[in-house]
Amino acid sequence: MEEIVKIVGIGIIAVILIIIIKQYRPEFALYISLIAGALILIFAMDKFANIIELLKKICNESRLNSKFLGILLKMTGTAFLAEFAISVCKDAGETALASKVELGSKALVISMSIPIIYNLLEVIINLLPQ
Repeated sequence: MEEIVKIVGIGIIAVILIIIIKQYRPEFALYISLIAGALILIFAMDKFANIIELLKKICNESRLNSKFLGILLKMTGTAFLAEFAISVCKDAGETALASKVELGSKALVISMSIPIIYNLLEVIINLLPQ
């Protein structure tokens, strides 16, 4: 509960500062947004570390292939970072660049998923009657 209060507090304070700063120095509004976003991301990273440890524990106890867990974590991290970058681009008024980052990150996530899709298709083919 304490973490969400910090995250929401940072967001609200940043918005208030941005509204005030935009009147006098609009170019600084983006910097405030970036700093607030980075702080929120830092708070969230701590929770992600706990989730990753739990997933590793589950993977080890259930004898799942840890290679796939690594791929899924990389895909998730890529999606989160891409969303952050897309938001920054949009905040800066660079919607065209945001679209390119979005497209590139989607292509990257799809390319990372190929080993999992391949393995899943192998399992399905092996289950089918010959």
